[in-house]
Amino acid sequence: MIDTSFAHRMAMRSLLPSFGVGMTQEVKIGMLVPLSGSVQSWGLPGYQGCQIWEDWLNRAGGLLIQGRRYPVRVIARDCGDDPAQALALARDLVWQEQVSLLMLLGGDYVAHLRELLNDSRVLASTLLPSDLSPDTRYLIAPSEVHPVYNVTGVDWIGRNCPQVRRVALCSQRDGFGLPSLATYRAAFKAAGHQICKDVQYAPDATDVASIVQPMLDESPDLLCWCTSYTPMVHAMTEYAHAQGFRGMILSCTLDQYDRLVARTSAQFMEGAIFQFPDFDDPALAEKAFFFNQPHGFYAEYQERFPNSWSAVSWEYVAILDIWHAAVEKVGALNAAAVLAAMKQMGQVNHAFGPAEWWGEDIFGISHALVGDWPVVRIEKGKARIVEFGSVRGWLDRHETLLHSEMRDLGQLWHQKLVASGVPHSLHPRVPGGAD
Repeated sequence: MIDTSFAHRMAMRSLLPSFGVGMTQEVKIGMLVPLSGSVQSWGLPGYQGCQIWEDWLNRAGGLLIQGRRYPVRVIARDCGDDPAQALALARDLVWQEQVSLLMLLGGDYVAHLRELLNDSRVLASTLLPSDLSPDTRYLIAPSEVHPVYNVTGVDWIGRNCPQVRRVALCSQRDGFGLPSLATYRAAFKAAGHQICKDVQYAPDATDVASIVQPMLDESPDLLCWCTSYTPMVHAMTEYAHAQGFRGMILSCTLDQYDRLVARTSAQFMEGAIFQFPDFDDPALAEKAFFFNQPHGFYAEYQERFPNSWSAVSWEYVAILDIWHAAVEKVGALNAAAVLAAMKQMGQVNHAFGPAEWWGEDIFGISHALVGDWPVVRIEKGKARIVEFGSVRGWLDRHETLLHSEMRDLGQLWHQKLVASGVPHSLHPRVPGGAD
């Protein structure tokens, strides 16, 4: 848990303006996420989860700040595919709604928000640590360390599936796909697998055969979809089934996997590996982890929003839990104070237990929480956690390899900063160059 001494809290509060008197009635939290389109399953379910969190907290009296409680309100906006639209919506949330926390899915559009985040000094979160850079000091990744946790699935396969030697993988060329591709490449090499085919495709590609057939032609033991969007994951999996593939499927996410089981077969999907559990998983009942009532949350989610559970249904809520604890510890909404409360001990608990801040060498700033992450396997048509793999442990052994693969795909922070073409207010500290 985030901890701090009474004396430290009092010292910090004495340096900050008081938010306990004259504060507006509501504490607003912004979400700039996809509520429609091909990435909807990584935005809308997250907002739905936040609605449950909002209701639970308000029923309990609201956010406690210096002895007073305030109701919270989560305001969601559809970021769409247009960076200009995303920037306009972000400005509205920051300057007009005056949100205290801005939660982003992350991706290519975040580069266009850099100046706004720096000027406003609003605390913002992303699910993609690859968005991080030292030029954006108030952007953090406290919930999902995508795609680095994907190493745990590959590591588990390497130790438990000796029949898997040849792997074929594919990824879309964007802010989700390229970092994921680099991570999977590093993980497969670390595990001693042979990458027999590596396909990159346009983010708006729809010709599944042109992607999957060249992979199948190499007779792989495993097909890896990296972090492809949900519609593509389903289409590619169904194509592989139709072509008679009998090996293993590996994917970062496998949202609505029950539909894939129904459209292919339980036998075909048996043993598929991904990284996101259902929250009724028995393993979560045995795991001490930082999430408020996982089974109760899952049950209410299924009742209120049936057939919509996805990889992000709980992730924004996990961010809110960490933010909530930090706000109440420091007794303020000030971004600098809340961030200091999150980071002062060097280690906090994220969704699946103790985690530590990491990322300096890859992202230029240690604003990503890494710890254990679940490896999920489909067994008899149901997702089940088979292990909580140590992301930190893998990095201790193979971070140099990950750095190399990220560099080769232009995904290190200083490479992305230059490639974005978006003006920035600070000069990037390129390794080997001037500060």
